Order: sequence, then C-alpha cells, then structure tokens
Amino acid sequence: MNRNKKMAYLLLAPSLLLFFCFLIVPILMVVILSFTTNDGYGGIEYTFSLEAYKQAFQSLYASIFFRSIIWAVIVTIVSLIIGYPFAYFIAHAKKWKNVLLFLVIIPFWTNLLVRTYAWIILLKNDGVINSFLMAIGLIEGPITMLYTPFAILVGLIYGFLPFMVLPLYTSIEKLDKTYLEASEDLGAHPVQTFFNITIPLTLPGIVAGCFITFIPALGIFVVPDLLGGSKSIMIGNVIRDDFQVNLNWQLGASVSILMTLVVLLMIVFFIKLSGDKEAL
Repeated sequence: MNRNKKMAYLLLAPSLLLFFCFLIVPILMVVILSFTTNDGYGGIEYTFSLEAYKQAFQSLYASIFFRSIIWAVIVTIVSLIIGYPFAYFIAHAKKWKNVLLFLVIIPFWTNLLVRTYAWIILLKNDGVINSFLMAIGLIEGPITMLYTPFAILVGLIYGFLPFMVLPLYTSIEKLDKTYLEASEDLGAHPVQTFFNITIPLTLPGIVAGCFITFIPALGIFVVPDLLGGSKSIMIGNVIRDDFQVNLNWQLGASVSILMTLVVLLMIVFFIKLSGDKEAL
C-alpha cells in the first residue's frame, strides 16, 4: 500500500466511523430488538421470539402499510407532474433562475411542523379557503377538507415537492442542448423532442426525485397526525405509537425492518426499470 492510499484511508476513517456508529449500529440494534420478547409491561426480555413479526403481518398492519404505500405513490406521481414543468421552467429561465431556486429552497428554512399547522388554518371549516369560497358565493356552507385523506395528500405534496424539484432541476440543467438542436434540425416536433430526447436524458433526475420523495412520504407521521386525524393514520404513526404509546418496542422495530426491506426492494425495482445498471 503506497503512501497516497494510506493517507486516503486515514482521511476517510472519521467518516466511516461516524457512518458505523450512527447508521449501522442503530440499524443492528433495531434488528436485534425486533427478535426479543416483550415482558408485557413495556420491558425487554432478551429471549429469541418471532411474535413481533407475527403481529406485524396481521391484517390491520397490512392494510395500513398498503394504504401508506398507495398514498406515497400518489404523492410521488403528483409531485413529479407538478415538479417537472416547474424544474424545466427554472432551468430555462435566465433572469429569474436564482430567484426561483431561492423560492424552492425557502421551505427548508421552516420546520415541517410549522408549515403543516399553516395548512390547518387554510383547510379547516372556518379557515381561509372555506371563508373565501363562501365570500365569493361559490359555496353556501363549508366544505370538509381537514381530517380527510385529501388534507393528508395536500400536506405531503406541499411538504415534499421541493425534494422532487431540486434533482429534476439539476438533471435538466446538465442536459446537453446539442441533442435538442439536432432533433430540431432533423425536423422533430417539440413534443417529440421532449418525450424522445429530454425525458430519457433526464431519467436519472426523475428516478432520484422519486426516491427522495417516496421514501420520506411513506414513513412520515407528523402530517397524518395533524391533517388526517385518528382515522387516517399511516405506517409511520403505527411505528411511533408502538414505541411511545403502546411501549411495544418489538412490534415497532419489526414493522420498521419490514418497511425498510420493502423500500429497498422498490428501489432496486425502480433502478432496474430505469435501466440505470451502474447505480446497482
């Protein structure tokens, strides 16, 4: 081993140590915890048991998990539909590009909890939206929007839309314009150029945006808590309640591990679907 390699390993050692201590070790602890036994009072007995995984596969948890996946997929698709044109516009805006990027980044400066409370003010029966619609005569009485699946989806799309826009913008910004010019010179319609050239070349940004939108949308519990009420919980709420309310750490750990495995399988599927073999 030459001197340069030794120096590289020494420089990399602190990062690897932090990675091991704050990612690998906690995951191993959760895995071990999922196979322990609950003593019935919230305590942990370090005897091997599969009881937590048996409970995790009950129909109730399966239905909540399936619903969480469906909602996360909807949030990802809608964010992509909204985010791609906006990212495309930012990438081709010359004078206002920095301003538009600044507007996309601004939500990261405010806690998601605060922004979710703002949606409560907008969506409640006597909130801003209902008051405005009744004031202009479009509706006679308030429309129930808060504590519904609609409110959850709106809150999730609003919260994670910037996660979709930024990787899309980066991918579109790096797009080689000579391909677009060649397509135009060959007589292709702009719509054909968009679907045959722009979309395939920006596919890595689309895949990255879908990943970093879908994964947090699947596991979040703050938005369903505040905007959905008790009847519209997601798998993140179940995990939080198992650890903090029910004191069934084994069940919470097992559901967390199963959710992680499902997400990893979906990531592999999306990567293969996109044809990005190098990412594997």
